[in-house]
Amino acid sequence: MAIIETVLKTNENDNKKPEIKENIFDVKGLNLWYGNDQALKNIDMKIPKNGVTAIIGPSGCGKSTFLKTLNRMIELVPIVKISGEVIYHDTNIFDPSVNLVELRSAIGMVFQKPNPFPKSIFDNVAFGPRVHGLKNKKKLAELVEKSLREAALWNEVKDRLNDSALGLSGGQQQRLCIARCLAVQPEVILMDEPTSALDPRSTANIEELIQSLKEEYSIIIVTHNMQQAARISDKTAFFLNGDLVEFDETNTIFTNPNNESTENYITGRFG
Repeated sequence: MAIIETVLKTNENDNKKPEIKENIFDVKGLNLWYGNDQALKNIDMKIPKNGVTAIIGPSGCGKSTFLKTLNRMIELVPIVKISGEVIYHDTNIFDPSVNLVELRSAIGMVFQKPNPFPKSIFDNVAFGPRVHGLKNKKKLAELVEKSLREAALWNEVKDRLNDSALGLSGGQQQRLCIARCLAVQPEVILMDEPTSALDPRSTANIEELIQSLKEEYSIIIVTHNMQQAARISDKTAFFLNGDLVEFDETNTIFTNPNNESTENYITGRFG
């Protein structure tokens, strides 16, 4: 526990009334099955707008499944069955009227391993806007630059935008994938273990980037790294065996959890 506590900053205003934030998602009675195996069990959860929400828990607890449910990418698995609601802008995302292309543009995804396209750096970032119909070369170039700047990559690649993205380092590739996500101007960014394949320096760069983006975007990150969750998140949810065991301010989860299972997990007794 002491190791985790060293990366938590003391809030001098802890005694003040907390600011009430708008919710980006209101999850109600969410259940999910892979065939006959239930992976998520009656999840109720209000995720605040902006800031960083971390999802933690041992392997196989439903973290990534939950994350991919938020933009319905989980439905690419043919044996999935879902019940319950995920309310986003007053609409249940599972409503038949929801346009999946628009939903997945608004709720972007960054995966565990960097997955740049075998194209130039410029074309990687421009891919999404072009798909959505942006043809004006000047506006496209401006959007590519803006996205690369937001991803803290512009200064490193501005002189080689026509080079293959595959020539970038692993950390640069992950920031490029974040820039590609930002280029379609999402509101939410889902991140599934975005630093697990990176070295410590690249991990630190991505964490710093997440902190710089959280005022403008709602970021939900799945991570196995307890110290990372403690460093970068505002709220933390602990999943276990498909259940949402506890969801609270990150400082509370790591220093004064309400549930014994939560304490046992963050102190390394299992997981």
